Amino acid sequence: MDRRTFVNAGAATLLAIPLGAWAQRGERLPRIGMLTPGPTSLEAPFIEGLRDLGYIEGKSIVVHRRSADGDFARLPALAAELVKLRPDVIVAIVSAASIAASQATPTIPIVIVGVGDPVASGLVGNLSRPGGNVTGTSGQSNATMGKQVELIRQLLPAARRVTILWNPANANFQQILLGEGLIAAARLRLLANIAQAGTPKDIDRAFEALKSDPPDALLVLQDPAFVANATRIAEAALALRLPTFSGTRSLAQAGILASYGSDLAAVARRAAVHVQKILKGAKPGDLAVELPTKFELVVNLKTAAALGITVPPTVRARAEVVE
Repeated sequence: MDRRTFVNAGAATLLAIPLGAWAQRGERLPRIGMLTPGPTSLEAPFIEGLRDLGYIEGKSIVVHRRSADGDFARLPALAAELVKLRPDVIVAIVSAASIAASQATPTIPIVIVGVGDPVASGLVGNLSRPGGNVTGTSGQSNATMGKQVELIRQLLPAARRVTILWNPANANFQQILLGEGLIAAARLRLLANIAQAGTPKDIDRAFEALKSDPPDALLVLQDPAFVANATRIAEAALALRLPTFSGTRSLAQAGILASYGSDLAAVARRAAVHVQKILKGAKPGDLAVELPTKFELVVNLKTAAALGITVPPTVRARAEVVE
């Protein structure tokens, strides 16, 4: 075998070594701490984003997960647990988890995922140059509230009253959305009332209270607790013949009338790019927080038919429909 053949054969051998084999040789795999407030639809696309970049969980990267299972009060303690593990980066999904992570460490890089308003939440001072140890992606949920209220007006031109369902357990994020929703309702001359819920029992009580004096529409704020109970909310709304709107597509898929919001799956996948850059040596403070580039309108035509609502052609033409 000549020298050129030997070198080529050696290179081929190196390329053939599975990524996990490097760990068997004693090299430390990159470690990610992941903090979530509970079950979330954003974890899977984030992991897919890592996989697309060559980071395979258990083979070329280790993921330590901590979930509050819907109990937001547990997030600070869970964030502290992750800090003790000294991961290379902490990935915090949505606002409450991101705030808990940022309060737990000023040094470990944090990649936030789908946070509604990172500046208003106090996570970064500037989107283009975050400066500290936090960067990631924003869902711009607050920016879509006006469109959600406009959607109520487009589908229900005669509507006069709307109830906004929010989760006080997720106060920071929810208060930002609630404020934007109230402003948008006033602008469109809708009288807005507020109902609160967090647990399944809270949701049942909220709908029970709406029976005696139902509004013309219900607006469900984006929240992990409401995502986890999407079917419960959709069924309760339909039982009251209450047209319901949200910024969360999974609620429209479960049976509420319509939703409008950013493509959070795409936002979660983009967060994996931030993780890659940090693992390669970039400082989070130098990485701009990315904003969503795609927004989704979903209309459930089956629910519209059940409620006797005609979806205008202008809305249907630009919507993803559920039939």
